[in-house]
Amino acid sequence: MLINEFHRDIPTSSGTMRLFITHPVIPNHPHAQFPGVLIFSEIYQVTGPVSRLARQIAGHGYICVAPSSFHEFVGPEPLEYDEKGTEMGNLYKIRKRVMAYDEDARLCVDALLEMRTCNGKIGATGMCLGGHLAFRAAFHERVTAAVCYFATDIHSHTLGVGKNDDSLDRVKRGDIKGELAMIFGKLDTHVPPDGRDLIRKTLHDAGTRFGWYEFPWAQHAFIRDENSKGRYDPAVAKVCFEILLELFNRTLKTELGPFEENLKVEDVC
Repeated sequence: MLINEFHRDIPTSSGTMRLFITHPVIPNHPHAQFPGVLIFSEIYQVTGPVSRLARQIAGHGYICVAPSSFHEFVGPEPLEYDEKGTEMGNLYKIRKRVMAYDEDARLCVDALLEMRTCNGKIGATGMCLGGHLAFRAAFHERVTAAVCYFATDIHSHTLGVGKNDDSLDRVKRGDIKGELAMIFGKLDTHVPPDGRDLIRKTLHDAGTRFGWYEFPWAQHAFIRDENSKGRYDPAVAKVCFEILLELFNRTLKTELGPFEENLKVEDVC
């Protein structure tokens, strides 16, 4: 499928946010409609790896919107993958309020729903900080599915236990109505084993629909195909992309009807 790339600047309560939009194109079908996908970036904003992920997803028939997450502090340009860029990104991610991240997500959903080419179904994905933001986007009633790559918390290294972050409390309240795919590397030091155990148990106890995937030889940021510090694993990244497509194709491209919990599982070989 062909794609078209452009951007749109929209107002927020804390300044102008740029949306980088990657749109699928089917020649001779100008009225085609597609699901939308929010793509949240790591601490470096919308870099090359994030843009390439958006192109991959859009090429399968999804309108992708990637916001400039740190619009309160800098312009829409990506930060560099160097010591200075890392320091700036880590500073901005904790200076920004959790409610401001949530506002960004709501505005991204609104922007998609305003497009005549969007069919009204919305998913979310992201890596690192973006994995956490995709997780929080799943609290939005219009987000049907979220694929969270090595989701690190905004204020600490364990999802939902940082300062002012109520993610796990909201999970316990049952605020996630859609389905999640949680993806981690077992060697990820940013989300250590006890943090991953806490996330999984909380999701399980709340009755959330989710898939859980941990790859034994993968570290943090293993899908980033640029400046990954030797952690990029193309084969595992491909497997993870298939997980994303399976979830999005099933939940965003198919009319499933309401979810029913009365499935009987037989205990047979």
